[in-house]
Amino acid sequence: MDSYKTKIQIKIDWSEIDHFGHINNLAIMKYIQTARVNYMEKIKMLPRPSETGLGPVLASTSCQFKKQLFYPGTVQVCSRVDQIKNTSFQMRHIVLDHTGELIAEAHDVVVLFNFLKNAKQPIPDTYRERIESVES
Repeated sequence: MDSYKTKIQIKIDWSEIDHFGHINNLAIMKYIQTARVNYMEKIKMLPRPSETGLGPVLASTSCQFKKQLFYPGTVQVCSRVDQIKNTSFQMRHIVLDHTGELIAEAHDVVVLFNFLKNAKQPIPDTYRERIESVES
């Protein structure tokens, strides 16, 4: 867990309980999305695309659910970037319950997109440096 430098605590909401009495898997994906957005805010990758034309796009996501999660409580989502390519970077997330037990592991690929050109954009050195700063 020490390799995850970015962590966010999220309160489980009663509305996230599914028909079977546990937290719905979609709610867990929402926690991961919250962590992903938090990370991108931290590296200042979320300017309004109308100003710069650039913005992140989620190209793929996957999640392995390890254990059921129940209400009430909190989760901690720990995130890191483990690879930066030319136009994309890969993120890893772990979701822990209030006792620290592993609930889920997720993997994302985020692409930097130029909405003005409707094309992928090479990741500028400024973003690479910000990611490296967060991860060091």
